[in-house]
Amino acid sequence: MNDNMTTKRAFFYGWTILAVGFLTIVGGYICRNTFSVFYPAIVDEFGWTRGNTAIIFSINIMVYGIVAPFAGALADRFRPRYVLAAGAILMGIGMASCSLATAKWQFYLLYGVVAAIGLSVAGWAPVATLIANWFVRRRALAFGILGAGFGLSLIAAYFAQYVISSFGWRTAYVVIGLFIALLVAPICIILVRRTPADKGLFPEGMTAEEYAAEQTRTSEYRAASAWRKKDWTLRSAMRTRQFWLLFVIWIVSMGIVEQIAISHHVYFYLDVGYAPLTAATFFGIFGICFAAGNVVGAISDRIGRERFFIPACLVCAGFVSLYFVMKDTSTPWLPPVIASGFGLSFGSLCCVLNATLADLFQGAHYGRIAGTMIVGFAIGGTVSPWMAGYLHDVTGSYTITFAVLVVALVATAVMMWFVAPRRLNPIRR
Repeated sequence: MNDNMTTKRAFFYGWTILAVGFLTIVGGYICRNTFSVFYPAIVDEFGWTRGNTAIIFSINIMVYGIVAPFAGALADRFRPRYVLAAGAILMGIGMASCSLATAKWQFYLLYGVVAAIGLSVAGWAPVATLIANWFVRRRALAFGILGAGFGLSLIAAYFAQYVISSFGWRTAYVVIGLFIALLVAPICIILVRRTPADKGLFPEGMTAEEYAAEQTRTSEYRAASAWRKKDWTLRSAMRTRQFWLLFVIWIVSMGIVEQIAISHHVYFYLDVGYAPLTAATFFGIFGICFAAGNVVGAISDRIGRERFFIPACLVCAGFVSLYFVMKDTSTPWLPPVIASGFGLSFGSLCCVLNATLADLFQGAHYGRIAGTMIVGFAIGGTVSPWMAGYLHDVTGSYTITFAVLVVALVATAVMMWFVAPRRLNPIRR
């Protein structure tokens, strides 16, 4: 470390890291979050059932989750700039190659395996590990901005639908694949640095004196001192109740709720009579509000994680319940209300969930811990898209699926109460 660390910089380079992370998340998750508009186009062209076609998405989630712990470990061990760039290139190749697919097994391989491995290597676990190194006091804000990138990637579904309608789904796959590989990879190589120390800085642009004072204030929280001082490894984290509660929350909220919403969202509106581009517009509204919700979740930095998270879950369940009354196009105000409320509330709880994990288990092994948590997401996300499609094939509606979403959100709220981050990581006032 050099003497420059003792002086305050006019501009904190962490914001550049956050911007690159934001762009990486936007570009990377376009790969997954546009499936909702490709899904009906593929079903229509090949005549496959919704359940069998949704397996394409389920395999993507499963492979993504299996690879995530290794991707997080790569970010812990190697230079993140090269890890992220390699993932972006692999993801782009997988997506673009889907344009050549003519059979289900080819989609399973290209989208389900190749693109999923790339997404995991350039996805949430390595990017979150990077951001957690640069931000401490404003961690929820940083994760909120990062999560907003995930939300904005949902908006790409509208543009993907436009390309599909105008030029076909094969062309859309090529456009998305090239965008990911050619834009994200070079920026990561040029700008990404692992820690503030690599740029002669302390987290959040603090001076050496401020950083020392921050460490002193941290130790003053007696209730949290033993927990905060622990050098968390994956093994030690897995011995705690909090880890496994969060793991189940990842299964239920990120795996079941989020992935059903992403994979079947356009179909929710198509089935009641809306045109494909209109349905994609509602999905875009969901994405915009999801992005905004992630930023709103930064309020939890001040009031406490579960004090924000639990009401957000219950409000989200209320908006999802409105799907039960959406029967046709006679209430055109209802879809944008549902999409905006669902997106805003769910986006905010996603932000808080990621910040909570970083609060409790931040350290040299955080990448492995975050990557393992994504396995939970993959367990729920592998089953839920297929399940929703199968239930629709059998019953002709999404009624049971909507009930599953409501129950999952309420259960998530209850589990966060027992995680109790307020006891382990009290909010500074």
